[in-house]
Amino acid sequence: MLALLTASKCRRSLKIFSRAFKQTNSRRCLSNSGLSDAFIRSFIAENTETVGEQSLTPEIRLRLFTPNCRFWRERPELWPFDEPYWAIYWPGGQALSRYVLDNPGVSLGKTVLDLGSGCGASAIAAKLCGAAHVVANDIDAVAAVATHMNCELNGLEPPVCVTDNMIGSEPKHFDLIFLGDMFYDEALATILHSWLDRCIKTHGTEVLIGDPGRAQFEGHNIRRFLHQLAQFELPESVREENYGLTCSSVWRYHPEL
Repeated sequence: MLALLTASKCRRSLKIFSRAFKQTNSRRCLSNSGLSDAFIRSFIAENTETVGEQSLTPEIRLRLFTPNCRFWRERPELWPFDEPYWAIYWPGGQALSRYVLDNPGVSLGKTVLDLGSGCGASAIAAKLCGAAHVVANDIDAVAAVATHMNCELNGLEPPVCVTDNMIGSEPKHFDLIFLGDMFYDEALATILHSWLDRCIKTHGTEVLIGDPGRAQFEGHNIRRFLHQLAQFELPESVREENYGLTCSSVWRYHPEL
C-alpha cells in the first residue's frame, strides 16, 4: 500500500494514495466512530514504528509507517480506517516543526492552532516551546489518537484535539495558525486562502505555512502574499520517500486586506 506512496513522484503520490483508498471505502465495514480509543491505540502500536532520527526534527519521536510496517506493502482494502495521512511525516510539516523548534519565541505563550495536524508534530513542537494553549485539528479521529500517543512519547500532555472541519467555520481567536503540507489540492488551497484572510482580519492571527514547493502551492494566488522565513534541506531518507523534493520551506502569510 505505502509502496505506492514512496515509489511515486511527489506530484502523483497523494493522488495515487487517495485513489487506492477511495476504491475500497465502499467495501470497508468498520467505522472510526464505532471503534474504541483502546482498539485504535492498539492497532496504531502494532502497525507503526517509533522514529525520529531520520527527519528534520530528531528530537521529536513519532509513531509512523516505515518499510518495516505491515501496511507499508499491504493491500489497501485491509486497512480498517480512513486514509492514514497521519502516519507519514510530510516534508512541509517537518520544515514547519523545525522552524518552530529553532525559534521558540514564535510560539512561546501563544495560542496555537495546528490545522490538518496529522501526526501532531507541529503541535508537539509548539508545546515543547512553551505555547500557552495548543489545538490540533484533523478531521480523522484516528489522527487525534495518534497525536495523543505521540505526545506521550515526548513526555507531553496532549493538545486539545478537534476533529470537526474548522476550515470555513467562524474564526476563533488564535495567535498562530500552522499549516504543514495543506496546499496539495487547488480547490482546498482556494478555500484555505479565503478562510485564513478571515482569521487574520478578525483576530490578527499570524499564519505560518510549511510546504516543499508542490505545484498546487507554487501556482496558487496565495503565493504572492507569502514571505519566506526559512528553507531546509530534506534528509536523504525523506528525499527518497518524496521523490523529486530536496528542500522544504516555511512562509509567513501577509495578505492585503
